[in-house]
Amino acid sequence: MSEVHVDEASPHPALADSSPHIVCLPWFGMTRQAMATAFQPAFAGFGLRTAHLDLPGHGDSPVSCPPDSQSVLETVCSWLERHTTTPVMLAGASYGAYLAAGIARQRPELVRGLLLVCPGVRMVRKHRDLPGSPPAAAPTGWLSGTPTEWHEHLESALGNRTPAVAAAVMEALRLGGAGDEEFRRKLQTGPAYSLPDEAAESRFAGPVSVLAGRQDGVVGYADQFHAMRNYPRGTFAVLDETGHYLPFEQPAALRALAQDWLRRANAARPGL
Repeated sequence: MSEVHVDEASPHPALADSSPHIVCLPWFGMTRQAMATAFQPAFAGFGLRTAHLDLPGHGDSPVSCPPDSQSVLETVCSWLERHTTTPVMLAGASYGAYLAAGIARQRPELVRGLLLVCPGVRMVRKHRDLPGSPPAAAPTGWLSGTPTEWHEHLESALGNRTPAVAAAVMEALRLGGAGDEEFRRKLQTGPAYSLPDEAAESRFAGPVSVLAGRQDGVVGYADQFHAMRNYPRGTFAVLDETGHYLPFEQPAALRALAQDWLRRANAARPGL
């Protein structure tokens, strides 16, 4: 399995030689730097070591696995087996959250808790339950500072539709290495973009928080709610004025909900 590139944050020097407690997986097409920018402020204060990974073909990680989601998942599992000594808390956004949920189904012994932000549930777009109503009106010219080729995506993806949010998302999209665009194209358009067990009913008993955007036109929020039956210790929150880039649209809410998840996950293993 291919190696993945990782950035690590360890607030306390005493943790420098220990394996990470939280491992973060980013949106499709985004990098570990973008994930750290979005999530690291929400984890502040717990003194936990966090690893932010570039997926294969993303950022600085090379391509040495086939362009299918199962191979990408196995690459992440291989990294976890080599670099962690105890089950970790997995945090993911969008495609990264889709993979995190898949790891919890297939390799639950590697996972202590899940933070799934705007998670993908169904990879085939026509099968997704997306919001039927459009987002709230936005200020005139709110996308004027972003490249024209991104306007259609941002119109669909953002619920908090302001120039500042659009600029923050665009900055995150530019962070990190370029990755391998051809690999990502084959992955996203190929027949194996969906994990083979995507529809499996498999309960994960650890602490879970699923955060969704009410105006998320990319993955929606309804499929995420129905998936909660697999998480007996799950919290579900759907945020108004929020789309697919929830950490940049509602950072204060992310911090509050992430801190609740960290508290529950820590309580699940006293003495961490």
